[in-house]
Amino acid sequence: MEPDNEIYANGGADVSNNRNRPIISSEQLDIEAYAGLYTGRTKITRLLFIADRCGQNNNTAMKMEALRMAYEEIKKGENTQLFRDVVQKIDGRLGSNYGMDSAWCEMVDRRADQRKEKLENELNAYRTNLIKESIRMGYNDFGDYYYAHGYLADAFKSYARTRDYCTTSKHVIHMCMSAILVSIEMGQFTHVTSYVSKAEQTAEALEPPTVSKLRCAAGLAHLEAKKYKLAARKFLEVSPELGNSYNEVIAPQDVATYGGLCALASFDRTELKSKVIDNPNFRNFLELVPEVRELIHDFYSSHYASCLDYLGNLKANLMLDIHLHDHVQTLYDQIRNKALIQYTHPFVSVDLHMMANAFKTTVAGLGKELEALIADNQIQARIDSHNKILYARHADQRNATFQRVLQTGNEFDRDVRAMLLRANLIKHEYKASRKL
Repeated sequence: MEPDNEIYANGGADVSNNRNRPIISSEQLDIEAYAGLYTGRTKITRLLFIADRCGQNNNTAMKMEALRMAYEEIKKGENTQLFRDVVQKIDGRLGSNYGMDSAWCEMVDRRADQRKEKLENELNAYRTNLIKESIRMGYNDFGDYYYAHGYLADAFKSYARTRDYCTTSKHVIHMCMSAILVSIEMGQFTHVTSYVSKAEQTAEALEPPTVSKLRCAAGLAHLEAKKYKLAARKFLEVSPELGNSYNEVIAPQDVATYGGLCALASFDRTELKSKVIDNPNFRNFLELVPEVRELIHDFYSSHYASCLDYLGNLKANLMLDIHLHDHVQTLYDQIRNKALIQYTHPFVSVDLHMMANAFKTTVAGLGKELEALIADNQIQARIDSHNKILYARHADQRNATFQRVLQTGNEFDRDVRAMLLRANLIKHEYKASRKL
């Protein structure tokens, strides 16, 4: 059977619409530009994560660059333990300028002890006077102190203790945002979900940027739980007003990448069009990451070869993302499976040679993928292994319609009989007696 020419258009080489887009994602990650998207502790932890991943991949130059930047960033703060860890990881390979600075550590630790003593004295005085606002501020200052020095569990406890001393909705929101920040850093996403919900209960005091921050936090929690559809919905609801206001946690580029990939893996074609492609707010985020924008459009337009090219070139850099790395392979597998299903859906028969070419794989490899999807009942088809053709197994719609009509008629007949029986019982004032 001669395959339909339309099969080739559905994912093959796009000759008629050759856009000649440069794929820049295949280049090595620009660590300096990437780190510039973030501030605070997440900037450091992301750099250290990149260094660890590059160490596993034997990319020494990139690893040392990440460690160098982490060293410089840590010295702007007060976390001496993290500083000592980085110095140990550098191990003298960056020269004397990036070695152990004992004098700096001692100075910072001494100031920290003095600061802690002062905070304790102030908090004790506030407790004695029973001034709720002062006690709240005292615990909040302790939370900031612990967070700055890397004691995340203590910071979380201090922020949580302010809850009993909050007198306004703004206080509650401030407490929630602080607890969410620390929880994300600790990887405790159940706490994130809990405090997002609490903050959203005080909706009257929420400003648009704060609403977007909460949606980002909820999206990260769903992503961590592998609830990709829920994660996509949260990221797609983020307003462009977020800007760079939450770069101690997430950059707007991340919103586009996380939201786009999760949507691609979990949304059907209609949702992809209405909630992603035609979403004016999310379009602003996608403009920041052209590769993600283009691969989504390619997927929707059935240009699967181009879509898979983008995904392939993005993968190396996505594996360096502290939140996404664990989910990249799962998301990619789900996106590929959806592409395979969409490719086969419109046709009675598909030439496996053409399809393998569109998906840049071998016929044997494609056969195994299709077999798995058929066995999982995601594709209704059978494979002619000799001629290398996939035949759709379309349901007999005429027979199915008759069966539905008969079933509906039987259900109607049963319901009418039940109503008539009930009406007769009421008419004759029949009362059932129960024997105990």
